[in-house]
Amino acid sequence: MTATPVETGVLAVEQNGINVIAEAERKGKPSDLFWPWAAANVSVLAISYGAFVLGFVISFWQATIAALIGVVFSFALCGLIALAGKRGSAPTMVISRAAFGVTGNAVPAFLSWLLLVGWETVLVALSSLATATVFTELGWGGGDLTKVVAFLVTAALVIGAGVLGFDVIMRLQTYITIATAVLTVGFLALTLDEINWDRVSALPSGSTQAFVGALALVATGFGVGWVNTAADYSRYLPRSSSGRGVFGWTTLGGAIAPALLIIFGIALAGSSDTLSGKIASDPIGALTTLLPTWYLVPFAIVAVLGLIGGAVLDIYSSGLALLTLGVKVPRYVAAAIDGVIMTLGAIYLVFFADNFVVPFQGFLITVGVPIAAWAGVFIADLLLRRGPYSDTELYDVRGRYGAVRWPGVLLIALGTFLGWGLVTNGLASWLTWQGYLLDPLGLGGKEGAWAFANLGVFVALLVGFLGWLLLGRSTVARQEQLSAHEGVAA
Repeated sequence: MTATPVETGVLAVEQNGINVIAEAERKGKPSDLFWPWAAANVSVLAISYGAFVLGFVISFWQATIAALIGVVFSFALCGLIALAGKRGSAPTMVISRAAFGVTGNAVPAFLSWLLLVGWETVLVALSSLATATVFTELGWGGGDLTKVVAFLVTAALVIGAGVLGFDVIMRLQTYITIATAVLTVGFLALTLDEINWDRVSALPSGSTQAFVGALALVATGFGVGWVNTAADYSRYLPRSSSGRGVFGWTTLGGAIAPALLIIFGIALAGSSDTLSGKIASDPIGALTTLLPTWYLVPFAIVAVLGLIGGAVLDIYSSGLALLTLGVKVPRYVAAAIDGVIMTLGAIYLVFFADNFVVPFQGFLITVGVPIAAWAGVFIADLLLRRGPYSDTELYDVRGRYGAVRWPGVLLIALGTFLGWGLVTNGLASWLTWQGYLLDPLGLGGKEGAWAFANLGVFVALLVGFLGWLLLGRSTVARQEQLSAHEGVAA
């Protein structure tokens, strides 16, 4: 279950796949985790989330508090899961086998793969749309040809980084973080005068249900969308690394930029109904209307770099998830396969989809519910464990983790059933069946006050977490008892 690294220079292709990282290859320090997470989330897309949040018809302060709680809480979940990477030195979806069984883990692994491919598709599509909008503003064209060129360049960069692997990604993300942070500060400075504080402060307060809905959207769109990857980037760290450092740097790297940018976006969107409407069809390109012409090219660079930073992490982790499902190809081939699927999906979003926000939000909430249930089980399992994972038995159906751990699998099923019954995506015709529990539970049905609160995300998380604390305690104790016996025998 190991791989021999092949050194061929700066652009060496990573040979490790889903194997446990060998002792000799473990390296780095917890603070290194800041850069990949910051690069993946210092995106101007977070500014557009300000309009998405205000779509729940809440005040500036309600939106700000919902954004802060949603971002910090969701990335704290990533910080916890990153601890498992340091402890197990294996990808997230391999370590997940401890709670779900080697075969049973195929359920969350497939969900993880689906979410990651969906995210990388969305990010590449956004990059193409934003570039076309910038070119239009500059008078350089901006039609389908521009979209095609932008799409091809972005897709090539994302797929190339995913194929090359961990070391290249860690270096690339450092450069992306620095460049994007500088250029984003320029955007903020140039658009600050677009904020009408009198209008923003006059936004009326919304209901508790609307506040919860905004919080759920932010949490699902940010940290919850990354929980299934968090151990992938901490698995190279020495196992003696500080746990507090792993948690803290992961959480800080992921949360700091979105927290600030969403709040700024709330202020911008609250100042202009016209801008909010444009964001619905082109979440990043719409922001170009606020900029002087001379800054449009730097804006295009910051927009594309921020999106590439997120898509690179997605395609790397989606390749690992594909391998965890049992696909027998090298890691770099798995990344390339996902790149092809990403390309086809992005073509649909760029050239055929009429509206971006509706399918985007529907996808996030629908897949986010079962992923939240999985995250609850995974985090509860991690907190119950005191000893190390068995390096070899994570890959053996005859080992202590077994083939299928039915309690974990059934908790995902239960969390998903309850979660989908408590969320609505009424504007997406293919998702109108959701929300089926809102009426039976006396929450007002699909048109009631709780219809758009997306309670299902939090319910699914709690079902997984509390359920595994109750049902998994004895399972973890037996597994760790085996580890103790092995230690005595050794």
